[in-house]
Order: sequence, then structure tokens, then C-alpha cells
Amino acid sequence: MAKIAPSILSADFGCLAKQLAACEAAGADWIHVDVMDGHFVPNITVGPLIVEAARRATRLPLDVHLMIAAPDRYVEAFVSAGADRITVHQEACPHLHRVVEQVRMLGASPGVALNPATPAEVLADILPYVDLVLIMTVNPGFGGQAYIPTSSAKVRRARELVGHIPSDARVELEVDGGIDARVAHEVVDAGATVLVAGSSVFRHPDGIAAAIAELRRAVMRAPNAR
Repeated sequence: MAKIAPSILSADFGCLAKQLAACEAAGADWIHVDVMDGHFVPNITVGPLIVEAARRATRLPLDVHLMIAAPDRYVEAFVSAGADRITVHQEACPHLHRVVEQVRMLGASPGVALNPATPAEVLADILPYVDLVLIMTVNPGFGGQAYIPTSSAKVRRARELVGHIPSDARVELEVDGGIDARVAHEVVDAGATVLVAGSSVFRHPDGIAAAIAELRRAVMRAPNAR
């Protein structure tokens, strides 16, 4: 079953612990933390202190997505803060393999993310070294954006590449941006195994539990749900 990873980018930070507890009670699989620096993307969000706070508030794995320039400078701080997974952008890392190995050496699970205009084919040489591929299905920087329709074809290409890795290790294929019940079944059918959802979870009119249940039902409609 595809995993659901609520993104705290859309959470109410005034009651973050309460909202994380609600996600956990509703059956979320991971908590996604979007870190933005105002350089790599046009927004500034959170740092290691928020990851520390989230770590204290939930037992769920913390999936930290570094949308920042020079992520190698900050990987250690985020791992120390409690990150279980660290994903860096291919576009931000001229020495991507070195950063991926740094993440693993520090004890976290490494991932690589691609912006919408970056072709999936650039993954070929890094795939044997990562545990996760993140396909951005909006341009990174802000929550609440609409899903880019051509992303589904890119997810399929990424799934094909992942399928050719000469390894028994499972590489998660994550999607992030505009993910709600209307597109969840489409991206899972394309091969996604982790759905990041921010606005559709934390701003759902019926609350967090209803939002996650709605996503689960949508995922079950996908032919590749299991």
C-alpha cells in the first residue's frame, strides 16, 4: 500500500504537536518536512529546531526534504535533530554522490529530488546509491499549488528506471505537490509509493483524519495500489 506523508508546510505551527499526533492517530506513515532557504527556492520555512520539535512530538519517521543550496553544509544538523530520511535536490548538488554518501554515513536514509523541468533520466547513475526518489509535481517553494498534469508520465519513467536497479533494495518513489484525492490514484498507478500531501491534509474542511482516510480510499482505486 502506498504510504502517506503529511507535509507540515501546511500545518498550524501554533499547535504542531497536536496536529502531528492527529496524523499519527489517523494512520499516516511518515511526516514530511519541507526545508526552504530563500535561495534555491523563493521561500523560507523551517530549520533543525522544528525537526527537533517534530521528533519529540511523533514516533513516525521524519522525511526531511532539503530544498536548499549547498545542502552538504546542513545535513549533519538535520540528522542530529532527528531526521530519518534526508532528500536533496539533484539541481542543488554538483557533487550529488558525495552528498548522498554523507547522508548515509551519518545514519540517515538518502534520497534525491527532481524539479519538474529536470528529466527523470538524470537519475540513472545515482539510483544505486539512494533509498528514495522524489518527483516534484509542482515547482518547489510554496504549498497549495495545482498538480502539473505531465508529472504522471515522468513518474512512470522514474518507475522504469528504478525497476532496472541491480539491487534487492527497495527504492521508494515519492511525489510531492498538489497531491489530493483527485490525483492520488493516478500517481500510484504511475508507480508512486509515497504521497506527500500538505494542504489536502492540514486544510481539509473535515479535519486531518478525514483527509487521510479520503487519500487512502483514492489510493485503493489505483490498479497498482498493492
